[in-house]
Parts: sequence; structure tokens; C-alpha cells
Amino acid sequence: MSVALAGRVPATFEIKSAQLPLVALLLKSADLTEVAQELQQRFGDTPDFFNHDPLLIDLSPLQAAAADAEVDFPALLALLRSHRVAPLAVRGGSPAQMAAALAAGLTFATEARLHQPEVAATTAVEAPPEVVTLPSGALVIDRPLRSGQQVYARGRDVVLLAMVNAGAEVIADGHIHVYAPLRGRALAGARGNVEARIFSLCMEPELISIAGIYRTSENGLPAEVRGKPTQVRLQSGPDGEKLILEPIKA
Repeated sequence: MSVALAGRVPATFEIKSAQLPLVALLLKSADLTEVAQELQQRFGDTPDFFNHDPLLIDLSPLQAAAADAEVDFPALLALLRSHRVAPLAVRGGSPAQMAAALAAGLTFATEARLHQPEVAATTAVEAPPEVVTLPSGALVIDRPLRSGQQVYARGRDVVLLAMVNAGAEVIADGHIHVYAPLRGRALAGARGNVEARIFSLCMEPELISIAGIYRTSENGLPAEVRGKPTQVRLQSGPDGEKLILEPIKA
């Protein structure tokens, strides 16, 4: 027998569909000690990188490595919350893994889709387009950055009009423009924006990164770009993503 519900609109609430931009953790290992170490290596120096962002745990990569692995979800959730993210949902796991996730308080998000292309990163953190959409204005810094100082342009580009000294760090979800020597660390496309670039009038960095792909000063720069006006971008190839450094010609 069918039942017809009353058509009265509630006076105290409404229920509507909504969309929420998420960051995603692509979990490749159930060894939480190793995960904790790599999270600390990647984000230990940038404790404000996340601002209690809602997070999706994607277990799909784990199926290829260890489909039967038991994930300690309460410990994983506590670890992620310590890095200022808010785990909400899970997808891509085995039936046993998904049941354990549900018991830990996560919801299922089987229809969630990640922003493509996926980019290999130390912690495999992906972000959908909503997270990396840039507002119209860039963050402009007109003073030198000294060793130990850090700038993070959340959701936008950053423009620096003075030197980034060794030991300083610049992070942006968009592009990084340095109209001076770049001698510290520069991390563009920090939330997975593979279109981001790094520009400097004097490229001498300790580390450069775009969307999690790194190059350190241990790998010396080619003579044609070292200390010269240079742009850095990502290029896709059969072996994955790699950083390309190109001279900027007037």
C-alpha cells in the first residue's frame, strides 16, 4: 500500500542538495607510521596549509598495493585531524575496509570524482577545481623574505617584488612571480593545480615544486637558467609529470 506524505513545508528547516569542495587523500599504504612521517615531512613546516578543510579518503590506490590491508581508521582520522583537515567520507575500499570506515564515523562517497589529471605527490593529496580556483587579486609582497619566513597565498597567485632569501619559503595555490632573486623554496600549485608556474628574474632556488613535483638544489640547475630570468612549468610525458625550466627572453 502506498502512503502519501503531507505536503506541509516545515517552518523550522529546509533540506536542499549542496556541493562541498573537498581535498582528497589518496591512501597508498595502511602503514600509518609511514603515512605520519610523510605528512610531517610534507606539511610539518606549514602547519596552516590546511584550514580545517573537509577531506575525502580515497582507498582506490590501496587496492592495487594491498587490497586486504586493515586500515586503523580511528588512528588515521586522528592523524589527519592533527594536520587541520576534517575527514568526512571514504570511497574505493574493499567491503571490509568500507565497513570499518563506516564504523569510524565516515560516510560513503562512491560517486565522488577527483580532479584530473592526478599528480603524484609525496602525500598524494588531490584537490578538485573548486579548491584551486583563483580570485582576481594576487597577494603582493614588497619586502624581502628572510630565512625562516614563510608566505602562503591561499587560493591565489603571489607576487614578490623583493628577494626570497635562502631558508625562506613561498607557497601559492596558483602562480609564483618573483621579480628578484629566488634563493629559497617556492611551491606553486600547492593544492594540485598542474597549470601553475613559477617565474623569477634570478632563478637560484633551494627547492621548486609545482603540484607536488619537486626539484631540489642537490640537482644543479642548467647553466642556461641558473641565476637568469626563468619560468618553471609541468610537462606530461610517458614517465609522468616533470618540471621544465625555460629561460625568459625579453
